[in-house]
Amino acid sequence: MVEAIKSEHNPSALIFSRQSLPHQARDSEQVANITKGGYVLAKEQGELQAIIIATGSEVGLAMEAYEALSANGIGVRVVSMPCAEIFVEQDTSYREAVLPANIRARVAVEAAHVDYWYKFVGLDGKVIGMTTYGESAPADQLYKEFGITTDAVVEAVNSLV
Repeated sequence: MVEAIKSEHNPSALIFSRQSLPHQARDSEQVANITKGGYVLAKEQGELQAIIIATGSEVGLAMEAYEALSANGIGVRVVSMPCAEIFVEQDTSYREAVLPANIRARVAVEAAHVDYWYKFVGLDGKVIGMTTYGESAPADQLYKEFGITTDAVVEAVNSLV
């Protein structure tokens, strides 16, 4: 996982996780946009129909869902949002370029705190994640138990488009 660390003015470091997470290739523009708190990690193929927003270890799930949805002709975009607080500080044109307001089919994937993400998915969107606190087990077991799976993300997107 790559995470931006916020300094007084902007993120100043990238931290690589010790978790065994799939590597996500990024071009130079995407790497530069990490400092903006959120950026398009995977661009839609064809017309944009839906957006998946993820952060941290959930980005891998979002990318798996992206592959499945794209293979079925759904124009979906993946937005990686390592720091939502910095993202909302960006100018309107940047935020609109990443999360166009006219695309209301949005799914956020967040294992920890689902309520926070409704401000990005809106009333029409969905958040895949845990709604309880204090569960402890290996991540793959928790994800399966609480429905934080690629299939759940694909199903959520399909229900919105």
